[in-house]
Amino acid sequence: MQHKTSPARRRLGLAAIALGAAAAVAPGLLLAQDWPARPVKLIVPFPAGGSTDAVGRLLAAELSKELGQSVVVENKGGANGNIGSDVVAKAEPDGYTLLLSGVGSNAISYSLYQNMPYRDSDFAHISLLATGPNVLVANMDFPATNFADFIKLVRANPGKYTHASSGNGSSGHLAMEMLKQAAKIDLVHVPYKGGAAAITDMIGGRVSVMFLNQDTLLPQVKSGKLRALAVASAKRNPAYPDTPTVAESGYPGFAAESWFGLSAPAKTPPAIIQRLNQATVKALASPDIRQKLESVGFVVVGNDPKAFSAFVQSEIAKWGGAVKASGARMD
Repeated sequence: MQHKTSPARRRLGLAAIALGAAAAVAPGLLLAQDWPARPVKLIVPFPAGGSTDAVGRLLAAELSKELGQSVVVENKGGANGNIGSDVVAKAEPDGYTLLLSGVGSNAISYSLYQNMPYRDSDFAHISLLATGPNVLVANMDFPATNFADFIKLVRANPGKYTHASSGNGSSGHLAMEMLKQAAKIDLVHVPYKGGAAAITDMIGGRVSVMFLNQDTLLPQVKSGKLRALAVASAKRNPAYPDTPTVAESGYPGFAAESWFGLSAPAKTPPAIIQRLNQATVKALASPDIRQKLESVGFVVVGNDPKAFSAFVQSEIAKWGGAVKASGARMD
């Protein structure tokens, strides 16, 4: 004999099911609703004082205002940004540990290093912050004074001229490798331990040309110590208005830019990622951030997680090709 369930009992049963379902999702929802309840840590995977650190501190100050909690920068340098990036890749995905991601540790390193401790899938990308082109500069005694003459000169003298870089596998090194492939030119690579030493030897005439980040080179170009031949962005850079792009100079599509982004550990709740994205885009609209970044040639972006993730994938593929062409390898 089948027993009928009373309406009251049915209502109790449905209520129990609903409570059970709520309990299953409650931790994530509650975390997102309460976040941030304490200070947020922003890992900058390079030492204090460089471009990445400067961008991180500008962003942290504005995000603190937007989120109502302190965003504290913590520098964890080493291995081209890989050490600090690995810390975030393995951090609790609760929105309290973020990464100032970039072209080195989040694009170039995947093909440059033989044993990477993390993968791109270990991150949830939040927003692209800003981009800045590599700039091709020459010492003031170099025979060619513009990009077209540079190409003619080095093509006619394979192996005669040198190009400096801030290190094997740096974006400047790989930018030149891409240009060498595109223009069929041959220069001898002279790697340095950092951009400062390379610039010193460039000014002294000990090396011929170099690709390096636009903000680092700007003082030397403005003071007439180095000559800018071309910028490696799709459009001309506002800080170098009279310097043509490589793309417009006969190599359409050529681009070699450094970039900075904001990323979190994978599996960070989508609601927190969305909140961070909104706060980041708003922070980047701050006149203070825009003025400071644009004054040294950065192009401020601010986009959504989907667009930034797609951008990272395209960068991994592009720089991977450059690493393969260069033969560069790091342990």
